[in-house]
Amino acid sequence: MYSFVLLIWLGLCAAQDARQRRIGNGLTLGVAALALVYLLWTGSTWLGADAGQGGWACLIALALTLPGFFMGRMGAGDVKLMTALGLATDGLFILGVFIGAGIASLIWLLLAPRVWLHMSQGLRERLRYLAPDMSKKLPFAPFVLVGAVLVVLWIH
Repeated sequence: MYSFVLLIWLGLCAAQDARQRRIGNGLTLGVAALALVYLLWTGSTWLGADAGQGGWACLIALALTLPGFFMGRMGAGDVKLMTALGLATDGLFILGVFIGAGIASLIWLLLAPRVWLHMSQGLRERLRYLAPDMSKKLPFAPFVLVGAVLVVLWIH
């Protein structure tokens, strides 16, 4: 159940990031606050890992996103998104999401020039920040969503 809620939340973040190239604080900080309250109240994450695992996942997320943020390759919303995801899951989930997101972004970079030409103009306009010529700094949340779907499918 909670993994389904996480995927819906990541879908909302991915849609906003692909359309506006930003993720609102209400989506990132709101879920981070809810995940932290749940973690402190129950002693476990949304996915059932113990509180220590949620803390480690949060630190892993920060360790993997802050360098990209400081180099200008990731936005602050991406850091907040992954930190919130860390508080809600565990370390293996976060690592799996990062690996899946990396693979998905690599596949997109390879296929986008061919696929983009065959997409409708309306869809291209909605997803304009995923255009092949935007490859310097693509929105990260859509790839995080793909990574999370892959991890959820792998777990179940």
